[in-house]
Amino acid sequence: MFTDSHCHLTFPELARQLPAIRQAMAQAQVDRALCICTTMEEFADVHALALAHDNFWCSVGVHPDNEGVVEPSLQDLLDRAALPRVVAIGETGLDYYGMQERKGGRSIADLEWQRKRFRTHIRAARACAKPLVIHTRSAAEDTLAILREEGEDGSSHSAGGVFHCFTESAQVARAALDLGYYISFSGIITFKSAQDLRDVLAMVPLERILIETDSPYLAPVPYRGKTNSPAYVPLVAQQIASTRGISLEAVAEATSRNFEALFTGVQA
Repeated sequence: MFTDSHCHLTFPELARQLPAIRQAMAQAQVDRALCICTTMEEFADVHALALAHDNFWCSVGVHPDNEGVVEPSLQDLLDRAALPRVVAIGETGLDYYGMQERKGGRSIADLEWQRKRFRTHIRAARACAKPLVIHTRSAAEDTLAILREEGEDGSSHSAGGVFHCFTESAQVARAALDLGYYISFSGIITFKSAQDLRDVLAMVPLERILIETDSPYLAPVPYRGKTNSPAYVPLVAQQIASTRGISLEAVAEATSRNFEALFTGVQA
């Protein structure tokens, strides 16, 4: 019934509990999940999950915030994208958040390595015709500009993809939609402070929405502050249903159908 389009089941908080997580998913009618890769070092474990379970798939990519890790070449990404059950490139993108605290006071100009990495991922996605899973934080203008510069224009030649865990403005959402991208919402939309984001949610066409947990992070209300799990993705769907005045079943059906449309190779 429900599909978690973005989770990190190889992270330590969740990897040790996989049997219990899968049982909770079944009980919550969460039928499928996309397991996201954030480093090349992690890929083998993420891929193993997808190979071991017929309702898991995976991506390949290096998160924009990860430093001191193996830097992927175009060929590195293409080789892994060609493997069974790898359905996306990412997560990739740009993260300019916390330039003082998290990035040692560096300037945006100092993060050229992020932009170069992002371009490599875009080129890989276009070359293998698999969608991008995009992370953008405090960097929407550059994220959109680079996508356009690399030829992402919503045409049949574009890789397309999803802006995951969306927290940006309605203007950014419209720009992403214009480029042919989907918008994925996480447990953040259940937070009391997230009315602006719920307003964005209300204007995104239902046929372009995905739902996710970003587990182990961002657990929805009433589990906020606790370890997140794919079993909680129905709470994201419930908030969408409430915000848009439609049934939970309609949200589950639409978001699962959208998942299948974006990530070719997944099954019902």
